[in-house]
Amino acid sequence: MTKILLVDDHSDIRRLIRITLGKSYEVLEAEDGVTGLEIARRQKPDLVVLDIMMPGDLDGLQVLDAIKAEPELINTRVIMVTALGREHDYEAGMARGADAYFTKPFSPLQILACIKETLAKCNNHETRD
Repeated sequence: MTKILLVDDHSDIRRLIRITLGKSYEVLEAEDGVTGLEIARRQKPDLVVLDIMMPGDLDGLQVLDAIKAEPELINTRVIMVTALGREHDYEAGMARGADAYFTKPFSPLQILACIKETLAKCNNHETRD
């Protein structure tokens, strides 16, 4: 089953996305960057939905950098979902390797569509290699 890791300090955001995903995915959750990165390293999710502003030692951009730097996680897709909506915030996330960037408030159905599209692209790419 496809694994998706939700990393956001707001439990209501994680719950909303988890409910929207339904039973089609194995959903893992973390409320801060350090825990999110630990879970990513241990569970190797297919996709991470990642907030930027979180408490603790690692923010979402630092987690994104770590995911993209680790050979075992290099194929993990990352969708940023954050309150930081300025153009330079978007550019920073995309330049660091995010696959998509959504600002809060967001449409859960748009997130779901993006997750499906991102995973489909990934699977199509793998079958051609």
